[in-house]
Amino acid sequence: MSKERILITSALPYANGDIHLGYLVEAIQTDIYVRFQQMKGNECIYVCASDCHGSPIELKARKLGVSPEELAAGYQKAHLRDLKGFLISLDAFHTTHSEETRKHLYAIYDAAKAAGLIFTKDVDGLYSPSDGRFLPDRWVKGSCPNCGARDQYGDSCEVCGATYSPIDLGEPYSAISGGALEVRSSPHVFYQLSATQPFLEEWIRSPGRVPEATRRFVQEWLDKGLQDWDISRDAPYFGFPIPDEEGKFFYVWVDAPVGYIGATEYYCAQVGARVEDYWKNPDSKVVHVIGKDIVYFHCLFWPSMLHTAGYNTPEHVQVHGFLSVNGEKMSKSRGTFINASTYLKHLDPEYLRFLYASKIRSEPTDLDLNVGAWTDPNDPASLDSSSSELVERVNAEFVNNIANFSSRVIQFLNKRLDSRLGPLPAECRATARRIEEEVKPKVARAFNSFDHAAAMRLTNELALEANKYFQDAQPWKVVKEDAEAARAICTVGANYVKVLTGFLKPVVPTYAAKVEKALKIEPIDWEGIRFDLSERSIGEFEILVTRVDPEAVKAIVMESRESLSEGGDSSKPLSPPIKPEITIDEFLKVDLRTAKIVEAEAVEKADKLVRLTIDLGEPQPRTIFAGIKKHYRPEDLKGRRIVVVANLKPRKMRFGTSQGMLLAATDESDVLLLEIDGEPASGSSVG
Repeated sequence: MSKERILITSALPYANGDIHLGYLVEAIQTDIYVRFQQMKGNECIYVCASDCHGSPIELKARKLGVSPEELAAGYQKAHLRDLKGFLISLDAFHTTHSEETRKHLYAIYDAAKAAGLIFTKDVDGLYSPSDGRFLPDRWVKGSCPNCGARDQYGDSCEVCGATYSPIDLGEPYSAISGGALEVRSSPHVFYQLSATQPFLEEWIRSPGRVPEATRRFVQEWLDKGLQDWDISRDAPYFGFPIPDEEGKFFYVWVDAPVGYIGATEYYCAQVGARVEDYWKNPDSKVVHVIGKDIVYFHCLFWPSMLHTAGYNTPEHVQVHGFLSVNGEKMSKSRGTFINASTYLKHLDPEYLRFLYASKIRSEPTDLDLNVGAWTDPNDPASLDSSSSELVERVNAEFVNNIANFSSRVIQFLNKRLDSRLGPLPAECRATARRIEEEVKPKVARAFNSFDHAAAMRLTNELALEANKYFQDAQPWKVVKEDAEAARAICTVGANYVKVLTGFLKPVVPTYAAKVEKALKIEPIDWEGIRFDLSERSIGEFEILVTRVDPEAVKAIVMESRESLSEGGDSSKPLSPPIKPEITIDEFLKVDLRTAKIVEAEAVEKADKLVRLTIDLGEPQPRTIFAGIKKHYRPEDLKGRRIVVVANLKPRKMRFGTSQGMLLAATDESDVLLLEIDGEPASGSSVG
């Protein structure tokens, strides 16, 4: 059978923070696939890089007093250290801030330009007079147009999860200087994604291209018709400048995936290969592993760009779900936002590799990691980790069912049978044939389709069978009467050990190497997973793996909480921080008035906004746009008496001009309008 050439990538970790256990779902999933392909004899190389451009890196570097290049380079080294700590077998780990990436980015851009897919049009953005620049999304803060939460970033709300345009924020201000912002127009460079829709329609329908749930998800976007893509950001910006466009830089999501090609060229330079052999050779296969939050970029923009420029498009995009901990989003205050480096201080990485493998499926289903239970919700130190999955599942399936069986067989041969195997008994031939012809192909199909959970289930079932065989055969009794009969039992057991180790090798390679050493065999490849050990000596036993200590799991959580929380009793919900003190004179500048809602209607093509017509006792009513559609039906608002900021500077929005702001109380789940008791005249002062 001909061997495949596969280039695989995982999504690029962003170079403004450490790798955490959520990203490791993806890295471990990818690594298992790579190791399996290499066991089959395929040429499978794994390249990745740190994603080093964009405004968050520039902003963090500014706060730390370092250059963006220094910040990104530091995190790139930390990312590689942590990935190696989890035994991720990268062939190259590069950076997107590289000459290799820049070269291929410009080639792709030039090809798009030659194809007539690049154009320029004016776009409204938020300009900061105090900073002298347009501000990208993450440098803008204001009130969420959906729930009204204050101090939210310009692209999404951390309270309600809504996404929006920064110009839709209420009272937007600069996250750099705190100054007020203005809506101004600026020319932006666009990629005409809509022109490539026919290609993308065909590409996404190709069998095996993406998991079925992902295909349906992408098809919904295609059915609505694709929008053209703004690929530029205004200077100053940490990224690559756009050729022949003064003061314009490529948006980070344009060059980030090109980093896959840049990392490939970096690898090729080390081994004397050609990047074209992977990205322009139809016999090569490109596979991406990503989270479901970045499907839009990898299944629409990216294949469109590659196809236009004559590069290989991905043969397969494997999508995984999100990681939660104890059924909730990872939390810094609870200690469940766990960095890779913190885990590695306390536990063997192969425990997590095994646990993740047992849960990762072909479809992008979410994963949950249980770390135990708090006996007192108000006392973080009351965590009982004895019931955590890392303890219960890893100990039961990996340690007890698989590793302990291997240990029993090897130790018995060492202690009672001179560390030597006998001939394979004839009665095991049917078992050997069934394993090779039925079980092994099923495990291979599972690994090949990223259904690692199915591969682990089959492995555990075989381990249960092996344990039952050994327990029923009772070699410790047989050896007293017939040493050779006991040797035959242990020879069958040793072959079970070899097969189980072969199935586990992509998941727990260090464990597998220990077993290979104990059996005195060459490294197991996929072809070699069979019953073929006989009449040979084995090596001495060494401890293969120890049980997971619940206290180590608890220590990980406690250390994560102590190092990441910002003080106080963070196990309790906190109200938003109180803003800096102001004087009475400053407060009196805000003109609060009572108002009556005259009309209320949902804004077309806006999921969150309601257009309010309010009576402030003025000759003409005012219009206010409020992001409260999720919390109030427009028909229920008419006639209500509310409080508004009457002297707020009018703000231009895409649906019109908002002439004030209503007051509301917000928490993590709800928005409640501040209403007036009684019926004061519209425009009455509040204070």
